[in-house]
Amino acid sequence: MKISRYLPILDWGSRYNSTTLTNDGVAAIIVTIMLIPQSLAYAMLAGLPPEIGLYASILPLIAYAIFGTSRTLAVGPVAVVSLMTLTAASAIAAPGSAEFIAAALVLALLSGLFLLLLGIFKLGFLANLLSHPVVSGFITASGIIIATSQLKSIFGIKASGAAMPELVSSIAATIGTTNIPTLIIGVSATAFLFWVRKGLKPLLMRLGLPARPAELIAKAGPIAAVAVSTIVTILFDLEAEGVKVVGDIPQSLPPFSVPLIDLELWKTLAIPALLLSIIGFVESVSVGQTLAAKRRQRIDPDQELIGLGAANISAAFSGGYPVTGGFARSVVNFDAGAETPAAGAFTAVGIALAALFLTPLLASLPIATLAATIIVAVLSLVDFKTPQTIWRYSKMDFAAMAATIGVTLLAGVEPGVIAGVGLSLALFLWRSSRPHAAIVGRVPETEHFRNVNRHKVFTDPRILTIRIDESLTYLNARWLEEFILEQVAEQKSVRHVILMCSAVNAIDASALESIEAINHRLEDSDISLHLSEVKGPVMDRLEQSHFLEQLSGNVYLSQNEAYSALIAIADSEDKADTDIDIWSARGLI
Repeated sequence: MKISRYLPILDWGSRYNSTTLTNDGVAAIIVTIMLIPQSLAYAMLAGLPPEIGLYASILPLIAYAIFGTSRTLAVGPVAVVSLMTLTAASAIAAPGSAEFIAAALVLALLSGLFLLLLGIFKLGFLANLLSHPVVSGFITASGIIIATSQLKSIFGIKASGAAMPELVSSIAATIGTTNIPTLIIGVSATAFLFWVRKGLKPLLMRLGLPARPAELIAKAGPIAAVAVSTIVTILFDLEAEGVKVVGDIPQSLPPFSVPLIDLELWKTLAIPALLLSIIGFVESVSVGQTLAAKRRQRIDPDQELIGLGAANISAAFSGGYPVTGGFARSVVNFDAGAETPAAGAFTAVGIALAALFLTPLLASLPIATLAATIIVAVLSLVDFKTPQTIWRYSKMDFAAMAATIGVTLLAGVEPGVIAGVGLSLALFLWRSSRPHAAIVGRVPETEHFRNVNRHKVFTDPRILTIRIDESLTYLNARWLEEFILEQVAEQKSVRHVILMCSAVNAIDASALESIEAINHRLEDSDISLHLSEVKGPVMDRLEQSHFLEQLSGNVYLSQNEAYSALIAIADSEDKADTDIDIWSARGLI
């Protein structure tokens, strides 16, 4: 077993050279510039002091660089995880309090442990419980909640709430106390950041700048908003006019912190931490796989669990809070030319230097500017096109997405995720209990068999062929029994029933019992049951039972072979019946 499988740094590190170092260094500088205001903003969103956002962007990045497999994924605080942290920790204490910060550390530790265990035992497939419609709906609803929650900072008012009804009513109740200078800064910063996102790159390209540098400069727009709003606040002494600012930020590296060992607290935060870790993993792996595919690389989802687990555990012991791979930062890291996870480690060095030397410059940074940064970032996650597409494709998947969006908006993030997963599983079980099955016939002049309702095919009233398009389990065994017996009851001339098993990958014990019952019921009615196109593993299981000994018919290699053989048998039976009728008419029997 190669140790590099569990320490990917040994793999890419052995091929590291000066060119790779240069590319990673340039990408790290660009991502650092972007990450500084984002770290502060997302910490504020999570209800934490701003420096904790910086702390969460140092050691976790180094840990992921050692254990992660994505070459370009940028780990750190993200909007959705920050909102989930706020929601979970708010159940323990008031945002910003010492108890709240302690709860955030415990969340990071528990999330890291969950991720680590899932990775060690290769249980990454559990994330598949979160279907794409559920994840998309959750992120869309969370984006709306996050953007709405930041309006209080844009208007300079007090408001609170974890879901839309509380947020809207709280904002409406205090909107009359809007601070005009804060509103001007917030609206201006928001408008500028939206313009930077869409309009700065085309402008720079018209001025002759190549596309890639123009895009990277546009990504650094939040730094300009931070600098300008801070300078304006200082020059016009807007803090005296009621504009809230970040305030003093400690000039220090992340402190060594030990999460609180409190069994009751851990039990309270266990479910939120599990949901947080799974949501973060799904978001991170989705981004990592997308970017890896563009360079024909691959990531190992189980090792990603270990990498993200190590990142969160390191956050818990360095004064941070839960982290995961961020979409916007990762795309910037990719576009900037990052070649290895070392770019993340270099970014951590940049953030550490900022925490040591640049924090005094941020003391007069308006909170409204950070709110604008959050709003512009999260609104890019709000997707109203996907629900329309899913509605046209699958009403059931749309129902799961709509439930996730609705419950998240009305009740909060945790009930939203649980509702989405619960409804998705319920719909899956319902679909599995009613598999698609078709009566098929032979396409003329071919050996192919197709659905009689979709194609012009040849059928024989003496032979009923049913194609089952799903594995047979306890969920659908009873349905199959009823379906076959109902078809036989409607078609009085049927003498042979063929189960075409080309799409059946497994038959569990309950389904086998149902097939045995079908065989006996048909045999009592002088109807033979046959199987065709049974897959090897399924046949192996059937041979270990007594079913094949009791089967009234035969097992055929192909459907065409079965059909041809049974037509011949049916013709022979008809001829024999005709001869008997003739002999009876002549008085010979």
